[in-house]
Amino acid sequence: MINFQTKTAKANELSTDCAIVAIYEKAKLSTAAKALDDNGAISAVCALGDFTGKPGQTQVIAGNAKAKRIVLLGLGKAKDLTAKSFGDACQKAYAAIAGSACKDASLFLDSDNGVDLETQARFAAERINAKAYRFEELKSDKKSPTKLKKVTLVIDNKKTQNGAKKAAAVGAAIAKGVSLAKDLANRPGNVCTPTHLTDNAKRLAKEYKNMTAKALSAKQAEKLGMGSYLSVAAGSDEPSQFIIMEYKGGAKSAKPIVLVGKGITFDTGGISLKPGAGMDEMKFDMGGAAAVFGAMQSLLELALPINVVALVPATENMPNGHATKPGDIVTSMSGQTIEVLNTDAEGRLVLCDALTYAERYKPKAVVDVATLTGACVVALGKHATAVYSNKDALAEKLLNAGKQAEDKAWHMPLWDEYQPQLDSNFADMANIGGMPGGSITAACFLSRFAKKYDWAHLDIAGTAWHSGAAKGATGRPVSMLVQYLINEAGSK
Repeated sequence: MINFQTKTAKANELSTDCAIVAIYEKAKLSTAAKALDDNGAISAVCALGDFTGKPGQTQVIAGNAKAKRIVLLGLGKAKDLTAKSFGDACQKAYAAIAGSACKDASLFLDSDNGVDLETQARFAAERINAKAYRFEELKSDKKSPTKLKKVTLVIDNKKTQNGAKKAAAVGAAIAKGVSLAKDLANRPGNVCTPTHLTDNAKRLAKEYKNMTAKALSAKQAEKLGMGSYLSVAAGSDEPSQFIIMEYKGGAKSAKPIVLVGKGITFDTGGISLKPGAGMDEMKFDMGGAAAVFGAMQSLLELALPINVVALVPATENMPNGHATKPGDIVTSMSGQTIEVLNTDAEGRLVLCDALTYAERYKPKAVVDVATLTGACVVALGKHATAVYSNKDALAEKLLNAGKQAEDKAWHMPLWDEYQPQLDSNFADMANIGGMPGGSITAACFLSRFAKKYDWAHLDIAGTAWHSGAAKGATGRPVSMLVQYLINEAGSK
């Protein structure tokens, strides 16, 4: 993680290994760029037509006595700048110097554009750290780490420094949570087991105040009647872990928000075995759990005045002689019976018992996060997380948090017309509803276990990881969840 700090200074007075200054469209220099153009070097580059200030354009030039290097950073039209485009540009600036000998850099924030300084500070800290992320812990030949360890966010108005400092801290905290989520999801199934997740929960509880962590064993889950969750765990030799993290940062009387993360640390599909091609990516099937862990990490960093409970039903989904078979009927913790028509629709089977367990907290709201359905990828692709909810007001809060955090989501229907697709001749319901509206019927299934509180379901099957050459976890939707918690902590 790169260390971020804020400072008030003039560009031509600050000593730094690298000064990063904004240039707008048609080579319009920002205030900091003008201050560093005393020898005309910046103007000369722009006059050549090599640098026009288009969004994300970068060029490194020799500096002066104070700034050893200068990075020209294109931001396009000042009035059109957004938090996202600014964050994207910051990542380009980092990439321009990541391989250099630069140990510290100063990013000069400019108030003469469409994004306020606090937002710039937050997105700089968050997105530069995201760009700096690498997962090399299991490689024997690691790349040389970047020498850049510190970035100073420089503003020219002391009155705004405190706000920028707090905003940068939020960005850094989110980045830390995103990094943890990526680490957990990127680790292979033989490393990131349910026990490994429990160890990480206990580590967080040890490192920070106001949080406790424990895990229920299979025997304890059985005593609670979690027959649906345990039906998924039945085929695995890895011990299942029902992980519980409780953060108490608010008043004792304040109802908690409960986050539930699907923790299938490897999903073969069970007896309904998946095709072999691409099955390695099923280590990412605990992306919901990873996101919840990441959100808790950020929450602990920020020490928000709010009560939050995290529930992670963790297990593998494996085929063996004890595995649940298609056609088996299991009894959930709620007492409702489920005909398991497809053992590869296992996420909803672990989540439903977690949703019932959440009732004991008398929650203000419950939000579950899961890589639940391939149908969601068909519906929304890889760009937006699907949001389902039994309360439109809760859905709007999450959608708004996604907009603030630039972590896109889309409100999906949860209509009663879809419920009959889950009818079963032999049990209270089936665990699949057929191909039409597959993501919707999965949410309808979960809704049957979330009737006693305000509830939302985030299907992140399309957003939790990338495939192909860029294969790896994205850390989504940690930033959305953290923004939602920030908003709730500040609400009356």
